[in-house]
Amino acid sequence: MAHTIATQLLPKAKRVAASATKELALAADRVRPAAAGITVLIYHRVGGGSDSLVDLPVAQFRDHLEQLTQRHRVVRLGEAVEQLAAGQEPHPGVVLTFDDGTADFVEHAVPLLAEFEVPATLYVATGYVDGGLSWPGEVPPISRQGLREAVASGWVDLGSHTHRHVLLDRLQPGEVADELDRSIELIGEWCGVPAHDFAYPKAIAPSSAADHAVRARFRSAALATPGANQVGQDPHALRRTPMQRSDQPRHVAAKMAGGMTLEAGLRTKLNGVRYRGRTS
Repeated sequence: MAHTIATQLLPKAKRVAASATKELALAADRVRPAAAGITVLIYHRVGGGSDSLVDLPVAQFRDHLEQLTQRHRVVRLGEAVEQLAAGQEPHPGVVLTFDDGTADFVEHAVPLLAEFEVPATLYVATGYVDGGLSWPGEVPPISRQGLREAVASGWVDLGSHTHRHVLLDRLQPGEVADELDRSIELIGEWCGVPAHDFAYPKAIAPSSAADHAVRARFRSAALATPGANQVGQDPHALRRTPMQRSDQPRHVAAKMAGGMTLEAGLRTKLNGVRYRGRTS
């Protein structure tokens, strides 16, 4: 009985802790306002029907897009990288990115991106698509046809998220090369487009060998270090801010402006501990 009660209370305790962290992050922003720059947002799922924090209801994602288009300049990832690489302070803006590649992306996210005329980059883990492998929670992957439809919409660019969604700092150099090259090859084969950009799975920082391999193949690479990207930012260590279904409108506004860095920073550190010893 005691174990059952503890199990039931754990999700509530996590929600309370997460809410407190968000409010603390907002308070920190008031003390130290976010610096202007290019904010890159991380999404994962839209309308998947699960209770995952990264699975946003369709109506909530629509609200995000309304808020985004009313208040911010939205740019493609490639344009943002070019501005950062130019060595001049970039015009403030927001970039949308999605990780993994699940079936709900093409079913729910792409139509809304087209409706609001908002571009996004999907970092796809090609091994899940190639093998029809479900993501944790029996989440179906996007299909090859779905990827082609997303690209054909004109609002989606494809990047690599490795082939098997593995943590590159745990692999030997030869394995890293295979992961990257296979993903690039399949994206080109399926959709006829190059994969210029890369996102590290779980936002785990790479080993020196993996960092070298990524730099040799992609114009940019993304982690999850919070905050806006400013002049001098290394394009192979782009800052990104995760979006969650528990974000209230005030949290969303702060994140789009490059704030809430305390929350994202704590999550990045937690991931480093959570995935210690794991390979994916």
